Amino acid sequence: MANPTAFGNFVQSRCTTYSMNIQAICTDIDGTLLDKNRQLSLRTKAAFSQLPKDFPVILASSRMPSAMTHLLEELGRPYQPLICYNGGYLLAWDQESKQMLPIDSTYISLLHCKEILKLTENTSIHVSFYSADDWYAPKADRWTEKEETVTKVKSILKSGKEVLDIWEKSNSGAHKVMCMGEEVEIQYLYKRLEELLGTELHLYRSKDTYIEIAPKQISKASALALLLQNKFDFSMEEVMAFGDNFNDVELISGVGFGVAVENARDEVKAVAKHLTASNKADGVAIAIESFLL
Repeated sequence: MANPTAFGNFVQSRCTTYSMNIQAICTDIDGTLLDKNRQLSLRTKAAFSQLPKDFPVILASSRMPSAMTHLLEELGRPYQPLICYNGGYLLAWDQESKQMLPIDSTYISLLHCKEILKLTENTSIHVSFYSADDWYAPKADRWTEKEETVTKVKSILKSGKEVLDIWEKSNSGAHKVMCMGEEVEIQYLYKRLEELLGTELHLYRSKDTYIEIAPKQISKASALALLLQNKFDFSMEEVMAFGDNFNDVELISGVGFGVAVENARDEVKAVAKHLTASNKADGVAIAIESFLL
């Protein structure tokens, strides 16, 4: 459980005047919803199971759709919307066709994809390209194996050049590019990308060995606002959101009740209205139990 001595002052200073009117939950996945084993804990599943069946639960992540849908199924909410690729690909259930359909889709341009690939030439950096529900990995290396294990999704093995050639013919691009490698090489690449493309792309260091790249104009917050506008009759002020990292700052600050897990970056905690326990200590479940059950 959350330690009152650790969290009490924070909660009191941020929440004493807040009137709860929560109509939905929007939560990040890695480092927030999942436990130390990158799984949904029993307590987390139990907390969500006690919410009304028609209560919207929206997952918002840098992950691809297939890496998120199995989590919705585990939560017993398979037809809920998905904010994928940090807001670059927004999906919602269509009752008529009985499938998840895109509401919005924002690509990294083919030109920018080519520039990213060129910058990684003569390095050992692994570059994965993501589009819709396809993940293209250049080879079956340790980075591919690690991501397949964590996300429970199988990659399509294809070189970056082959992928870009296909996209050139179809006039499309990437919803996300992920670069993985040793810390020194990744740090150098990050600086070069920042210099050359920093004004046009989101560059997100999710780990010292990772760079996740997305279009500049999107975010989890902008995707959530668009989703509410298209599918629901309540506002951002009536959403409880959870997060831990830089790509969650706009989401946590943009909703009515933003919650940071204890392991969150200071930047996330600074804009949150409530601080819960860490993801490893079932922080999301504790907040749901405290405020919604």
